[in-house]
Amino acid sequence: MYHKQTRILVALDCIIFGFDGLDLKLLLVQRGLEYEKGKWSLMGGFVRKNEDFDKGSSRILKELTGLEGVYMEQLFAFGDVNRDPIERTVSVAYFALIDIHQYEEQINTDYHAEWFPIKNTPKLIFDHQKMVDMAKEKLKYKAAFHPILFELLPEKFTLPQLQSLFEGIFDSQFDKRNFSRKLQSTKLLIKQKDKDKEGSKKGAYYYKLDKRRYAANFHAILNLIPNPGNLK
Repeated sequence: MYHKQTRILVALDCIIFGFDGLDLKLLLVQRGLEYEKGKWSLMGGFVRKNEDFDKGSSRILKELTGLEGVYMEQLFAFGDVNRDPIERTVSVAYFALIDIHQYEEQINTDYHAEWFPIKNTPKLIFDHQKMVDMAKEKLKYKAAFHPILFELLPEKFTLPQLQSLFEGIFDSQFDKRNFSRKLQSTKLLIKQKDKDKEGSKKGAYYYKLDKRRYAANFHAILNLIPNPGNLK
């Protein structure tokens, strides 16, 4: 029945966003295959005959970066006819959010895996920049309507760290005092007794997310977001 149909390769590409406390970053590797070899790329590979997409994306991520146990979510299927100049290939893209400090010891350097600030990434092969741009838009939506944003933060974080994260995701500058006031008004955070004193002598108090209150009133986070009506 299928013998007259065209065989098409299926690839998986992984878009990994991370936050180091100061900057939102993207994890890239240098391509190992001959065409475009050495150029910067998302973590990618081909689906094997005996695996589904989720398992395949986890395998590829581990092989290229050493990362494992990372939650990833399917983003979109990219199937432009000429997206891969070597052979007709459809790519199913996944994206993930991680706290860089939780995983920094896992990352290997076999494929030159490297973190780049999201505002200063190198030119990427094929349509990988298109994938990243779509993932960034998805990240904005997820940050507004789901607690997934806090996957990028350690369990305890400061308000300056949270502000830096919001600025990176929404590509906007926030007034420090106004941001803090709006954030406090949401009542979604639990202030801790200890401080982070690395940034200044005075230090900044740590906070934790009140997960129970967030689940009941997650829309409160929209008060912090510029133009929330434009989110898709």
